[in-house]
Amino acid sequence: MASIRDGENELSILGRKTEYRQDYAPEVLEAFTNKHQGNDYWVRFHCPEFTSLCPITGQPDYATIHISYIPDVKMVESKSLKLYLFSFRNHGAFHEDCVNIIMKDLIELMNPRYIEVLGDFTPRGGISILPFCNYGRLGTKYEELASQRLASYPVR
Repeated sequence: MASIRDGENELSILGRKTEYRQDYAPEVLEAFTNKHQGNDYWVRFHCPEFTSLCPITGQPDYATIHISYIPDVKMVESKSLKLYLFSFRNHGAFHEDCVNIIMKDLIELMNPRYIEVLGDFTPRGGISILPFCNYGRLGTKYEELASQRLASYPVR
């Protein structure tokens, strides 16, 4: 039977002193091997303290970022994801850019079967923005899932 410490050598951030990056830092993302590659299942993260900067005004934007994915071989390690999302704090990007950047970085890291990212941004000027993006591996049932989920947006 595999122990909890199996795969520990894949990770360098977990269990060490936390160092926060001051700008966008995709290099902090780490992945580990999925022990249940034969199963389809959801992994969901909710980050209610996401902050980025408006690239025009420099004013802070706040959001809850919702990330849901169906893993394949690799999975994102949660502390590295937290540090990655925190790295947007001083990064100037529009809301729509943030969710697409997050999704693309996670695809590059893990190559999941399916992934979606929703940004639930707090209102500015009386308008809230809820950008949603998703991806399903091309040529698979996950590509069809992506089309169905996008067509049924909004997701909440």
